[in-house]
Amino acid sequence: MFNTIPSLDLSLFNDEDAQAKKAFVKKLGDGFSEVGFVSVKNHGLTDQLQQKLFDVSQSFFEQKDDIKQAAEKPELFGQRGYVGKEKEHAQEAKKPDLKEFYHIGQENYGENIWPEKLPEFKAPCLEVFQKMEDIGITLLRAIALYLGLDEHYFDDKAGGGNSILRLIHYFPIKDVSKVKAGAVRAGAHGDINLITLLMGASADGLELLRKDGKWIPVTAVPGHLVVNVGDMLSRLTNDKLTSTIHRVVNPNPEAMTKPRYSFPFFMHPKPEMDLSCLESCVNKENPKKFPDITAGEFLTQRLEEIGLKA
Repeated sequence: MFNTIPSLDLSLFNDEDAQAKKAFVKKLGDGFSEVGFVSVKNHGLTDQLQQKLFDVSQSFFEQKDDIKQAAEKPELFGQRGYVGKEKEHAQEAKKPDLKEFYHIGQENYGENIWPEKLPEFKAPCLEVFQKMEDIGITLLRAIALYLGLDEHYFDDKAGGGNSILRLIHYFPIKDVSKVKAGAVRAGAHGDINLITLLMGASADGLELLRKDGKWIPVTAVPGHLVVNVGDMLSRLTNDKLTSTIHRVVNPNPEAMTKPRYSFPFFMHPKPEMDLSCLESCVNKENPKKFPDITAGEFLTQRLEEIGLKA
């Protein structure tokens, strides 16, 4: 059983040394099979760009609620713009998460919403979005090789897909006694998408659920991205690659009075992608576990389950 997540160097996948690339593919695939999470360095997302995104996010979320709500469009089911406090909950949770967030996506799947009072908000959001997609495609190429597929299997399925960059603010709570029993910053859940790339959170709190039922804390390593398998990739591979349940727990009462920021990039394929289990991942020992479904159908189903779509 794991106590930490594997750490990988993405530059090795692009190395001219075929053995270094092969070793990276195996370590990534084994990590996703056994743990569902890895930590990746040398990904190309600069500290300067990450700081810009943090700064504009902080500027937005520090505004009064009525100003932020101007960027909230309920008819979009939380897929673009601002989503207010305690609007989302984990799939089977009874209490909403103690967070608010902002979504940026591909324009061909829906026009982005930009805060009128923060003209500096747009540029770093779009730059991070594009960089995260590029990193995600590289990781998916490694995954394809691990699965015995053509290296570019995912390129036309995930490139330009319905991905989302989420800016999360776990808002400070001055009176912790007012937190409803059972309410946490993010309830136990699996991600919907293919893979998630998480830019280092501003505080600890992320935990993973091991197969033996024990929760393991994950501390963000400076300069690393935390990358995990989502439910779509788990379905596609018939659970060969593991979508691990995770959560963000509440810190001690003093820390609850301070904000926490987190920036996950949810890499989604195009809605028409077939998520039917790959034939190579189905056998007598591991029979087919999931009914056939498209990525778009699965996304709609899950948005209803987490309270963003009625």
